[in-house]
Amino acid sequence: MARTWLIVGLGNPGPRYEATRHNIGQMVVDDLAARRGEGFRAHKAGARVVETWLRPGADKLILAKPNSFMNVSGGPVSSLARFYGIDADRVVIVHDELDIPYDTIKLKSGGGHGGHNGVRDVAKALGTPDFPRVRVGIGRPPGRQDPADWVLDPFGAAERQTLPHLIGDAADAVEQLVDEGLVAAQQRHHAPRP
Repeated sequence: MARTWLIVGLGNPGPRYEATRHNIGQMVVDDLAARRGEGFRAHKAGARVVETWLRPGADKLILAKPNSFMNVSGGPVSSLARFYGIDADRVVIVHDELDIPYDTIKLKSGGGHGGHNGVRDVAKALGTPDFPRVRVGIGRPPGRQDPADWVLDPFGAAERQTLPHLIGDAADAVEQLVDEGLVAAQQRHHAPRP
C-alpha cells in the first residue's frame, strides 16, 4: 500500500539566501522536484509544495520548502504534516550539517539537534525528535570564522565544482530512504565515495 511522505528542505527564504550553505536542504528538494518535472506552488501552511510520487504506483511525496526562516521552520512543517495526515516517522528533514565534512551525506532518525536551530524547531513543533534526517555536510568554517556567518555565505568556487554531485547524491539518499528504508540508505550513503 502506498504511503505519503513529507520531504522538507530547510533553508531561508528570498534571493539573498538562495545559494548559501544553509539552503542546501532546499537545493536538494529542488532537485527532487526537477527530476519529476514539477514546479512548486504556494500552500496555506506557509510553504511551497510539490505533490508527486516516488515513481508511478509507488509512495506519494510531498516536497516542501518552508517560507519561514530556518530557525522557525517548525510551524510550517507541523502544519503540513497535519494537513496531509503524515506521522513524524515519515517527515524527512533535509538540512545542512556543520559537523559533517563537505561532500558527505549522513542519514539518521531521532537523536539530538546538534545545535541546528532549524532541526530543534521542527522537533519542538512535531512534539518529537523521532523523524528521519538527511544531513548534508557543509563542514566547519576555516580559521576563526563564526559558524553563523559561514552557513549564510555562498559556497566557495571549489565547492561549486562538486555541488551538483552532492545535491544529486543527497536527493538519491532521500529516494532510497523512502523506497528501501533508513538502514539501506545508510549502508549506501555512509560508505566512502569511490
